[in-house]
Amino acid sequence: MFSHIMVGADDVQKAKVFYDAILGELGHKPGIIDPMGRCFYYTKTGIFSISKPIDGEAACNGNGSTIGFAASNTELADKWHAAGLANGGVACEDPPGVREGNNGNLYLAYLRDPSGNKICVLHRVE
Repeated sequence: MFSHIMVGADDVQKAKVFYDAILGELGHKPGIIDPMGRCFYYTKTGIFSISKPIDGEAACNGNGSTIGFAASNTELADKWHAAGLANGGVACEDPPGVREGNNGNLYLAYLRDPSGNKICVLHRVE
């Protein structure tokens, strides 16, 4: 459904360190900085990217927005969360764990990245 997601960051290099760590725990390669100073993580299903806002204003998080990354198991989700905390992320919401939902049980962990963007990792529990 989605081709790409881009988040804003005032310090793209700092954000890259954070995202290299958490996405690395999920098996993704480090981001690539392009000539415009943006950072891109390429996958077979889409692109995640980081950029300074093009309007020149300060980066800010989207109120009510959450970006979710998929984990193949709960251990990877916990490693993702720990890597985020160790690299400038801040825990938010409930601690990592199972949450019951209308579509089954989900193992979720939430963080705010160094720019304040709300992100999570999700594993669908069988």
